[in-house]
Amino acid sequence: MTMPTPPGDQSATPPAPQPWNGTPPPWSQHPAPPRPPRNGMGVAALVLGIIGIVLGLAVILFWLSWLPALLALIFGIIGLSHARKGTATNKGMALGGVIMGAAGLLLSIAGGLLTVFFVNEASETAEDRILQIEASAEAEDREAKKKEAAAAAARKLSFGEPFLFENGLKVTVNKPKPYTPGSFTSGHPKGNKAIEVTVTVLNTNKARMSLQAGLPTVYDTEGADAEMIIDGSGRLKFLNDFVLPGKQAVGRYAFSLPPTAATTAEVEFNPSITDLEGARWSGSL
Repeated sequence: MTMPTPPGDQSATPPAPQPWNGTPPPWSQHPAPPRPPRNGMGVAALVLGIIGIVLGLAVILFWLSWLPALLALIFGIIGLSHARKGTATNKGMALGGVIMGAAGLLLSIAGGLLTVFFVNEASETAEDRILQIEASAEAEDREAKKKEAAAAAARKLSFGEPFLFENGLKVTVNKPKPYTPGSFTSGHPKGNKAIEVTVTVLNTNKARMSLQAGLPTVYDTEGADAEMIIDGSGRLKFLNDFVLPGKQAVGRYAFSLPPTAATTAEVEFNPSITDLEGARWSGSL
C-alpha cells in the first residue's frame, strides 16, 4: 500500500516534461486578419483632380485650380506608390488623380497666360485709345486756335471796310476826318488834333434791331486811348436807338489826339456790347 505524499513534502518528484511532437498549439493555427487597403490617397487624388479640372475650365475661377490640382498630383503619386507595394487596391483612381491634377495645372497655367495676354491687349488698346483721344483733342485745339486766329484777323479791318456781326448788323467805320470843335468844348486840350469818327450800322435782318452799342474807342499812333470830345455844336450823334430792317443808323463822334500821335489811328466798335465781340478799323489819318 502506497502512502500519499504529505503536503509540503519537498522530497516529492515533479512530473517529467512531455516531449514536443512538432504540432503547433491550437491558438497558432488561425491566420492573422489582413490589413485594410490604403485607398485614401487615390480617392483624394481623384476628387481633387476633378475639382482642379472644374475650376480650371471656369472663366473666372481658373486661378483657384492650381492648389487642388497640385494636391491631386501629389496624392495620386503617393496612391500609385501604395498600389505598387500592394497596400492599395485603387491604382486606377490614383492614376486618374495624377492625370487630372496634371491637366488642372496645365489649365491653371494656360488661364494665367491668357489672362496676362488679354490684360496686355486691353492695356495696349486703352493706351491707343487714350493716344487717339489726346491726338484728337490736340487737333481740335489747333483747329479752334486757327478759327480764333482767323476770326481775330477778320475783325481787323481798314477804314471803310464793312464787317457783318453775328446778329446781322453790318458796321462800317469810315476814315476819320478833321473836326473843328464848337464852343463850350470838353476833352480837347489846346494844341491837340481833333478828328471825327463816323460809324454806320446797317440792319440786314427782317426785324428791327436794338443798338445796345457802347461808345467807340480810338487808339492813337502810340496805342494810347484818345479822349472823346463833347461840345454843344449838335454835329455829334450817339447810337442808342433801334434800326429798322434794311435801314441804317449813323453815329458821329469826335476825339482829341496829341500832335505827335496823330498820324494813324485805330477805332474799336461793338454794336451790341452785351453778347458780341467788337471789331477794329485802322489806317492813316
